Amino acid sequence: MTDSKQRALFKVRTLLPFGKRSMTKILYLLTLLVHCTSVSSFAGSRAKYSVNRHRIQATRTRTKITKLNAAASQQQLGEFKRLNIAHDEDGDHGRYVRLYDFSSSDPIEYRSMWYVQKQLVDSHLERLKAEFQKKEPDSQFLLPSCDFIPSDNYDYTKISEKDTSGKSRDAIILVQHRPVYTLGTGSDPKYVKLDEDRLAALGIDLIRVERGGEVTYHGPGQLTAYPILDLRGYNQDIHWYMRALEEAILVALENVGVTGATREDDVTGVWVNNRKVAAFGVKVRRWVTMHGLAVNVDSRSLGNFDGIVPCGLEGREVGCINDFLDEPITVEEFAVHLKQALQQVFEIELIA
Repeated sequence: MTDSKQRALFKVRTLLPFGKRSMTKILYLLTLLVHCTSVSSFAGSRAKYSVNRHRIQATRTRTKITKLNAAASQQQLGEFKRLNIAHDEDGDHGRYVRLYDFSSSDPIEYRSMWYVQKQLVDSHLERLKAEFQKKEPDSQFLLPSCDFIPSDNYDYTKISEKDTSGKSRDAIILVQHRPVYTLGTGSDPKYVKLDEDRLAALGIDLIRVERGGEVTYHGPGQLTAYPILDLRGYNQDIHWYMRALEEAILVALENVGVTGATREDDVTGVWVNNRKVAAFGVKVRRWVTMHGLAVNVDSRSLGNFDGIVPCGLEGREVGCINDFLDEPITVEEFAVHLKQALQQVFEIELIA
């Protein structure tokens, strides 16, 4: 019983025994009791309504999140579809993309190439400012003739300054990195098994970047590709883009003689005999891509994976291309096949 009810009953019981009381006062007290009961019932009903309302909202929120996750998973399982770009009567599609190929160079420090990527993306975004003025932006593709002739040891950190014909245009970078663990925007540090002292002793950097995905490793023996592409010229669908990157790896692996390479449900990547040989993580700004993919080519690429839980997939193994070939290949040799596959999948022509 509520306090208000008890007070009303106390008044009734107190007043009634003392001689003659007016009917008016008794009726007043009875009315007060009924009123308190009604108020208490209303308050309880309101409280129950409030709780139920929050429960319903929470259920709706969980249902919405579940539906969103299911939709994302369903899209992730989508098949790669070819673009089927039209060619002119001479067979030219006019889709020329700059290639910056450092696959045969010494391994490059990660931050330097990360800086180059951001420069190239910023150039794209500058080109796209024309959209705010309701103008047609310049083409994202190169002209057939270009004025950039790189030397054997040109300074890759100044690409966007020196390559005037490639500025604000689509580009693909191929590179080997010095040892580094990279964490995506939402990566959980628990998947890094080594402390700072151990990382320093091994000479492995640990860097958090703005891509998606969990922690991964880059290093010598692994080919990393960074497509800087405006998806307006391909397909404005990030899930299609991820499937296209996977498709390029699958094509390249088949061309070098690796059999049984597949995708897996609900996770990005390319797998051979239940071992992951290629990982992906991207960032997209106004439909311009950065970061990309990494393929383990030779055994050197596997040495430091034991310091992390690769991509946060506990209990899963990584492998390299040479694990599945009778005759091993080099990173430079695989780069040739990857370039051909990227041209096929994205229907472009790479110009070095």
